[in-house]
Formats: sequence, structure tokens, C-alpha cells
Amino acid sequence: MQSIPVDTARLGVLRCAIAPEVKISNSETQEVKKDRDGNPVYTVAVTVRQDRRRISVIEIAVSGELKGIEEGQLVKVTGLTAFAWAMGDRHGISFRADAVTPVHATPAPAKGGGA
Repeated sequence: MQSIPVDTARLGVLRCAIAPEVKISNSETQEVKKDRDGNPVYTVAVTVRQDRRRISVIEIAVSGELKGIEEGQLVKVTGLTAFAWAMGDRHGISFRADAVTPVHATPAPAKGGGA
């Protein structure tokens, strides 16, 4: 499987579309997927919108619990990598990141209005 580093600075606005959920490796037993170190793997759906183009949604896998991320919130994705995969006649691209963290917006300064 080929891994491709992704420059997140060129992706435009990144926003949480679906809050983080633990990834299930076996739907019958509800076994949680774990990484090589035994940490649970979570997925978070993120919308990507570049320069007024249409919005795309990508699902990103991240090891360890993602805290403080809510739907609709701006997020920062660190260490994003894309993986091309194929299984029989099915193929696609999966995404993995080192971290997905909330972006806390700074309030706009109050406009002076009055005398």
C-alpha cells in the first residue's frame, strides 16, 4: 500500500462533520480496532473546502481518543497521510493522521461604537 503525505495547508477550511467514533474491527463482536501499540483507533469525518469549491468529506483514522472535537467545529489535522488501497474490484483512498485537534477561534475585537 502506497502512502502519500498530504499538505493540509493547501486543503482550505477543515471542519468536523461527524464527531469522533471508535473504529470497530469486527462488527459481530463489536471489537475495537487497535493500533500496533494497543491504542484504540478513532475515526472522524472532516469536511474539506478549498477556495469556494464544493465540499468533500474525508474520514480520518487517528490512534487514541480525540478530545474536545464537536460537529461543526474547525479542526487542525497534523501528519495527514493518504493510502491507496484495493481489494478485488474495490479500491479507494484511506486517510490517517497523527492528530486531529480543535481550533479555538479567537473572538473578533469589539468595534468601537459610540462616544
